Amino acid sequence: MPFVPSRPGRAPVADARRRRLLGAMLAAPVTIAGGLTGCTEEAGTPEKGRIELSVFWWGGQKRAELTGQALQLYSELNPEVRFKVTWQGNTGYYDRLATQAAGGNIPDLFQIDDNYLTEYAEREILLDLTRDVQQNRLDLRGLPRSLVQYGQVDGQTVAVAAASNTAAMVYNRALVRRLGLPAPTIGMSYPELIDWAADLTRRSDGQVAGTMDPAADQKALWHWLRSQNKEFYQGRQLGFTTADLTGWFDLWQEARVRRATPGAAVVQRANSTDVTRQLVVTGKAATSFMWSNQLPELQKYTRDELDLVSYPGDPAAQWARASMYWAGFRGTRHPELVVDVLNFLTNNVEVGRVLGTERGLNANLSVRRLVQETLTDPAMQRSAAFEVGMTDRFGGAPPPPPRGHAKVRALLVTAAEATQQGRLTSRAAATSFLRQADAALSS
Repeated sequence: MPFVPSRPGRAPVADARRRRLLGAMLAAPVTIAGGLTGCTEEAGTPEKGRIELSVFWWGGQKRAELTGQALQLYSELNPEVRFKVTWQGNTGYYDRLATQAAGGNIPDLFQIDDNYLTEYAEREILLDLTRDVQQNRLDLRGLPRSLVQYGQVDGQTVAVAAASNTAAMVYNRALVRRLGLPAPTIGMSYPELIDWAADLTRRSDGQVAGTMDPAADQKALWHWLRSQNKEFYQGRQLGFTTADLTGWFDLWQEARVRRATPGAAVVQRANSTDVTRQLVVTGKAATSFMWSNQLPELQKYTRDELDLVSYPGDPAAQWARASMYWAGFRGTRHPELVVDVLNFLTNNVEVGRVLGTERGLNANLSVRRLVQETLTDPAMQRSAAFEVGMTDRFGGAPPPPPRGHAKVRALLVTAAEATQQGRLTSRAAATSFLRQADAALSS
């Protein structure tokens, strides 16, 4: 796959510190064998006296093109540095990363999300960035404090947000207007949402349910808990009880009885993360519980205009979340250079313009404002405006989830679907979930 260099116009001049850093590194010739296969692109072939850093992420072709252009900007400023990049789709990404970790050949710089951040930190795979942040070699002062916190595990900074997003309830604004209903609002309670959704179902003569049933949605449950001053996790244990989860399942059981949500078979198809199956675009429900940066993608699948609002409850229950992170490999031979590239990707304005909103909104607020001014797609503009408008409403970020989080998410889907299908009572499903989740977190 050919690497397509960027032509962004005049790039900023490299600072003296970077030149000194690279000069020291190039005192001896270095070549890194990335050990990677698949969709690999090389930004030039490393020559004697040059450094090659390996980079790995998941995503599609568009992300590959834009990320390649951003890395090319760094090489244009620092001709001694080249990047060997490898990318693939999300499916199988962590299997491949685990194989690389077992062989000790993880790339110097790689993408990770909060499902695995704590696990990889505890396994001492991630480069500790704490001192670099403290001394502003990795300058995170332009990021919201909660976004910085969300890259910390046990008080150490181990990753940097590649972009930011937050949970958002996407709703069909055109349908709501046609039915003569008011739009959902920030701060409405869950009972108010269910009342509104039941009314929408009635007004549509049962053709469209008012809302998706998010009983299986871990992020929806987490925000509901936080709106009641509880957390999903307390350290390495669940932060809620069987009674709490029973209450969550009962809430949505009542919504089903009132026909505020669709039937179980419809909901189960939407319990996956596949954007094309979300009920707000298939026409089966007027709302879906999503991430704010997914609005432009959702809008592609419907002619009706979509908009977004925060999840029900106190908006302070939400936080600035890293849609994904960049992390360095603890075993890299070039830790200072990895930090410098991280700093460049985080704070360089031209990089922000190149990357746009493909991973979400830029983590750096100053860069974000400049990028936002260039957006022309209406859905992207609404997504960006929502995130910016929520920034001052965010509460503090919780720690990233503990090891075993991915398994816990899957267990929640199983338990919730058992209640949606009537196979288990709310309490029986909650009891089973807590027992299995505790085992997953302790293994």
